[in-house]
Amino acid sequence: MARIHLIAIGGSAMHNLALELQAQGNAVSGSDDHFFEPSKGRLQAASLLPDEGWFPERITNDIDLIILGMHAQKDNPELARAQTMGLVIMSYPEYLYEQSKDCTRVVIAGSHGKTSITSMVLHVMQQVGQSVNYLVGAQIDGFERMVRLDPDVDFIVIEGDEYGSSPLDPRPKFLWYKPHIALISGVAWDHANIFPSQEEYRAQFAHFIQTIEDSGTLVHCSEDAELEAMISQQEGSIRTVPYTTPEARPFQEGCLLLTPEGEVPLKIFGGHNLQNLEGARLICNRLGVMDDEFYEAITSFAGASKRLERVAESENGLYFRDFAHAPSKVRATVQAVREQFPDRRLIALLELHTYSSLNPDFLPQYAGSLDAADQAMVTFDPEVVRQKRLPELDAQMLAAHFQREDLQVITQGDRLPGALEKHSHEKAVFLLMSSADFAGQKLC
Repeated sequence: MARIHLIAIGGSAMHNLALELQAQGNAVSGSDDHFFEPSKGRLQAASLLPDEGWFPERITNDIDLIILGMHAQKDNPELARAQTMGLVIMSYPEYLYEQSKDCTRVVIAGSHGKTSITSMVLHVMQQVGQSVNYLVGAQIDGFERMVRLDPDVDFIVIEGDEYGSSPLDPRPKFLWYKPHIALISGVAWDHANIFPSQEEYRAQFAHFIQTIEDSGTLVHCSEDAELEAMISQQEGSIRTVPYTTPEARPFQEGCLLLTPEGEVPLKIFGGHNLQNLEGARLICNRLGVMDDEFYEAITSFAGASKRLERVAESENGLYFRDFAHAPSKVRATVQAVREQFPDRRLIALLELHTYSSLNPDFLPQYAGSLDAADQAMVTFDPEVVRQKRLPELDAQMLAAHFQREDLQVITQGDRLPGALEKHSHEKAVFLLMSSADFAGQKLC
């Protein structure tokens, strides 16, 4: 077994990779300058949680491999020492590819929905008793770790991220994987700090399609006009399989999916989730799962962590948490909750935290995204804006970009609980959307 050190071990994928490597019997260590839950607690439970900070003196000649996470910087002192010593350094997507060369590789990509689709596929495969390796960025009930790399398993299902591979390799992670089976859920501009224009962002998905192995399969959402145009321009020997949103109707806390097998009760709801489910079905078909098996298995799927996750309930209020931060996902998530609870007042709170969401040049993409909410709130931390070296934001600017004059803007995290409390007497649904943690405030 190997001695492996992970620089930026605290990331969602990186800490799960560390746990998997340790479970395989490797000697694992790591470093990071900040740790957040759940990675902090999970690393601590495995005795893998290091002190915060970078410690170049811990980079020694007995290390067989450095795995470099995207959170680190090019001038990271541990990285510099590893380079000077000539140690082997890989990004995690490069390492993942090296470990899956002999597998049938399934990669789920897209600007939105990829975590949910990957989670659905893994849930179904577990329910039908079929073993697959995997990497997914969210915690799923029934899975101890969200990375599995068993050398005796023939399939691997990977959530394919378009974000950069590492500080040394700006290429999107999904360009490493060379899938035999791929899915693209849709393409909507994001990561403006890496891809400053829509054209450059879309080009990454065109490159991804080109990496699909000859005679491979691309499953794609045909409701995305720009994606369809992109696919029509591709040349090669791959097979394309389109999908659309299946029909369903609200039922109790979820919905009833209308299928040739009859009505299937689901714990999830919303057009976006149903669209994701259809993509997951087609992927599972290609992994040997028949439709009747899929529908039976998916009935127990309650959603991935922070993906329209029901987190609390009071006498008057329901609270949902979602990872939504990109404009298309915010719009779809708010609309899904609106349609599921038409008779309740909808209070939507969005935290702006990513570079794109705080960038005035990108903010017009959010126009109308909160329209379906009765009360719309946006929060951000001015210090985070300064750290990202972006222009200052103010309430008037945000109201104009979201095209909502009644938008409530909150810049002090400790005011968030009180802002929500004002609506607690109403029969309301509270939708809390963020890729961060609302300044650590307890909101429900």
